[in-house]
Amino acid sequence: MFPPDIFRHTLTRLVAILRRHGVRFHLTGGITSVAYGEPRMTQDIDVVVDNVPLSRAADAFIAAVSEAGFLLDPKQVRQAIAEKSMFQLFDMAEALKVDIYPRELVPGELDRSTVMEVLEGMPLPVASRADAAASKLVWASKGSHKSRRDLRQIARQMTAVDRSDLDRLARLLGLEGLLADLLAEPDEIAG
Repeated sequence: MFPPDIFRHTLTRLVAILRRHGVRFHLTGGITSVAYGEPRMTQDIDVVVDNVPLSRAADAFIAAVSEAGFLLDPKQVRQAIAEKSMFQLFDMAEALKVDIYPRELVPGELDRSTVMEVLEGMPLPVASRADAAASKLVWASKGSHKSRRDLRQIARQMTAVDRSDLDRLARLLGLEGLLADLLAEPDEIAG
């Protein structure tokens, strides 16, 4: 588990490649938990990317990330892009993992990105607060216990507008019952 600043060099190189190839993206996952919830360590970088431009630039993207020092399986990356499934890059210089999601987990999330300085002096697009929470809700529905806690931490910092947006997204995802259950759970189990 790493503090977010350890990702600076990795993100600098990856973001330059995504921008050079016209691929919209935003950060999500543990980094958004840090930005919107409470400071915590995270194990990797999670990035949602627009699959349409990534598909068009797949070969050039694969060559560029490889030249930039990322370890990847080109065949697996091409297949993941075609299937809109997650693939991983491993930054050999920093010994860090990047999970790339070539699809939106929450419909329309890339259109609602917000730019913020998750790393000092490095403004980057990040999933909106409501989308970050909705993403955590989806992962919680798949069994992620860390996402359950992250969702509660993010929700505590929400404005009324953010909460209304989260409720709307939960309905859209068919997870409104789970949202109510998770928000009612205590963070710690009393012994």
